[in-house]
Amino acid sequence: MYAKNFFSLHLLHPKYFLTWFGVFILFLLVQLPYSWLLFLGKRLGLLSRFFVKRRVSIIKRNLELCFPDKNQHEINKLVMDNLSSLGVALFETGMAWFWSDRRLKNLFEVQGISNFTDANEKNAGILLIGIHSMSLELGGRIMGLCFPVNAMYRPHNNKAMEYIQTKARCRSDKGMIDRRNLKFMVMELKKGKAIWFAPDQDFGLKGTTFSPFFCVEKTSTSKGVAILAKLSGAPSLTVTLVRNENKTGKQYSLIIGKELTDYPSENIQNDTDRMNKLIETEIMRAPEQYLWAHRRFKTRPSGEASFYH
Repeated sequence: MYAKNFFSLHLLHPKYFLTWFGVFILFLLVQLPYSWLLFLGKRLGLLSRFFVKRRVSIIKRNLELCFPDKNQHEINKLVMDNLSSLGVALFETGMAWFWSDRRLKNLFEVQGISNFTDANEKNAGILLIGIHSMSLELGGRIMGLCFPVNAMYRPHNNKAMEYIQTKARCRSDKGMIDRRNLKFMVMELKKGKAIWFAPDQDFGLKGTTFSPFFCVEKTSTSKGVAILAKLSGAPSLTVTLVRNENKTGKQYSLIIGKELTDYPSENIQNDTDRMNKLIETEIMRAPEQYLWAHRRFKTRPSGEASFYH
């Protein structure tokens, strides 16, 4: 089922005061012009390196593992660019949650919309394969403005934040589905619904296999997309939002890929290998905008040492 979004007085408990206060401050800040938010966000992100040193080390380690051909100067520049993007992402979340449809529509363009409409005409549901980019929240809102779509997500442990984020994410008539509810997702796909799913994180050992990801030969990779596609018969397409910095035209591009051919196959290992290659392609559209702060290579085959210390 879709996530419920009921308010209760329990959410006003003092333990949630900082949550409500922080979201209110974010609401006020995102009333500023977009150029101001971009300026402030980049500087806030760079400043954060003094307070989230553990995350900075994870970003750097992931980049070193994925791009061993880059020298330390190039890696350090990517780290700083990634932190800048992280700061902008905070305000993009506020934009996604609080901006009007009219204000948002002035910011983006859509590339490949015919790929979605062609797949949608089959009335077999659509699996939209995404990545955890910094603009994730904004991408979800923009997708909802362009076509009807639901999304898989992990419920927040903070009940107040769960209420706030679910209510905000459903502004564009989207439904949020717990990522563990595979049966419901298949049912909705068979009804012709579109569902967004990002399979690019470390889900541990359950429901995964080891596949190459960039230069890391064995990376825990979800079988979820292949299984959903096989059970539902839904076509699969990639979709990515990119922030167009230092470019003319719109500030964001929503890029929808062509329907995957011969997917899924009869070989789940080949499918997960292929999925990681697709994810790599989407990341490389703007590698500095990807969520490198996630411990993507945390799960290792038995006997292998951890990449993180």
